[in-house]
Amino acid sequence: MKWNVPNILTVLRLLAAPALAVMFLYFTRPYADWFALMLFVSAAITDWFDGYLARSWGQETKLGAMLDPIADKAMVVIALMVIVGFSSWSPWLVLPATVILFREVFVSGLREYLGDTAGTLKVTQLAKWKTALQMTAIAVLFSQGVFEHYLGANIYGMDDAMVQAILTGAEEDVLGLGWKVVAMEWSGRIGLWLLWLAAGLTAVTGWDYLMKAMPYLKEGR
Repeated sequence: MKWNVPNILTVLRLLAAPALAVMFLYFTRPYADWFALMLFVSAAITDWFDGYLARSWGQETKLGAMLDPIADKAMVVIALMVIVGFSSWSPWLVLPATVILFREVFVSGLREYLGDTAGTLKVTQLAKWKTALQMTAIAVLFSQGVFEHYLGANIYGMDDAMVQAILTGAEEDVLGLGWKVVAMEWSGRIGLWLLWLAAGLTAVTGWDYLMKAMPYLKEGR
C-alpha cells in the first residue's frame, strides 16, 4: 500500500462518514447540525482534491481506486440515514433517499459478484455528476437543520400569536425570525429538489450499470 497525500485524504473522508452520525449522539442541536454540515462539506471538497492531486502528481494507486468510491458511498449513505432519521419521515424525502440507498447497495453487489470483471462497471462521467449532486443536496439539507433549530431556539417560550405578529410585521423582528423562516423553508425546498434530481441520475446510472453487467449474468457463462 502506498500512503501519499491523495490516499490520506481519501482515508480521512472515509473516517468522516461515521463521524457524521456520532455528531448527533454527543452534541445537541443546532451544534450537531453545524458540525455535520462543516464535516460533510470538507469531506466533499477532499473528494475533488484527492482525485485531482492523484492525477496531477501521478500518484494514482490501487488503494485509492478501491477506497475512493467506498468513501463516497459511505458519506452519502450515512448522511442520508441521519437526515431521514431526524426528519418527519415525509415521503418527499424518504422516496428519493430510498432510491439512492437501493442503487448504491445494488451496484456494490453487482461489482462484488462480477469480481475480476468488475472493470466493466467503471465509474462514468454521469456517475460522477450524480455523486456531486447527491453531496450538494445533502449539504443543503444539513443547512436546513441549522436554520430550523436556531429558529426554534428564538421562538422558545413565545405563543403562536406573538410569533405570527412578528412574522406579519405587527411586532418588531429583533431576533431575525423572518429571514430564518425564509432560509429554513428555501433550504428545505432546494435540498429536496436537488435530492430528487440526484435520485433520478442515481436510477439512470444504476440501470446503465445493470445493462453493462447483463452479459456476465447469463447462465452458462
